Amino acid sequence: MTETKENLKNRLGKFHDSYYKQLLLIPLIIFVLCLAYMFFFYSSNGDFIYRDITLTGGTSVTVYGQTDVTNLELSLSGKLEGMIIREISDLVTGQQKAVTVETTSDMDAAKIVLEEYFGYKLTEENSSFEFTGSALSHNFFKQLLIAIILALIFMAIVVFLIFRTFIPSAAIVLSAIADIFMTLTVLNIFEVRISTAGIVAFLMLIGYSVDTDILLTNRVLKRHEGSLNNKIYSAFKTGITMTLTSLVAVILALVVVNPISHVLSIIFIILVIGLAFDILNTWITNVSILKWYVLRKGVKNEN
Repeated sequence: MTETKENLKNRLGKFHDSYYKQLLLIPLIIFVLCLAYMFFFYSSNGDFIYRDITLTGGTSVTVYGQTDVTNLELSLSGKLEGMIIREISDLVTGQQKAVTVETTSDMDAAKIVLEEYFGYKLTEENSSFEFTGSALSHNFFKQLLIAIILALIFMAIVVFLIFRTFIPSAAIVLSAIADIFMTLTVLNIFEVRISTAGIVAFLMLIGYSVDTDILLTNRVLKRHEGSLNNKIYSAFKTGITMTLTSLVAVILALVVVNPISHVLSIIFIILVIGLAFDILNTWITNVSILKWYVLRKGVKNEN
């Protein structure tokens, strides 16, 4: 059994030695397609994401009790600007507990329209209102973007200080940027509106992206025993276990919170997509660049 496993590992190593440069075309093509889509998206929308009211400004109204969401959406269509309706359900029973209406219209206009539909006055006992000014939302959005840029810059500085070599360090930074960019593209394709919590999720994604890349680079460059393929295989076993464990945990959390919290759902959706892309960018993009770099330096690779 051990011999068969070793033979399989050797065959995979020889295959990767022959085709690792060609495999690099897979993430490259995906990245180019994402780049083209994002260019088209920005040209059409004047922005690079779909923002919810926490980033654009507007009113969020939660009305307690059971409501026919389909009928509510049809009745309010055209009366409120930028309207999004979400159902809030009980975690255990799945029974509807409330409905949330988000709109870019002001609070007074939203209250009048909703009171007309429900046929009663909305008070603190049967509803809740939240309003965010557009100026405040735009400023907060800019600050969050600056936070992401600074996080990437400081991450890059730390990586360069650890490894002190340009190409391996640049590969780690490139993989993290690719994770974020590809995730953002998928969110736009499915028209997912990103909130302030969603921007924070991208900050979390940077941490998830970098840990496996640093593990891989450290094993390949700083571990002296074993062949190059054995170092990569060792890093892969540890790294893929870390990523899949995180992925399973986040998917389970998404299933649990999806009916009760839209904010948490967005965070977990971003992490699920980002972790899936991280597998691609770490174990194809980063591995291929690292192998090319090490072999170019004249290090022999014996399976």
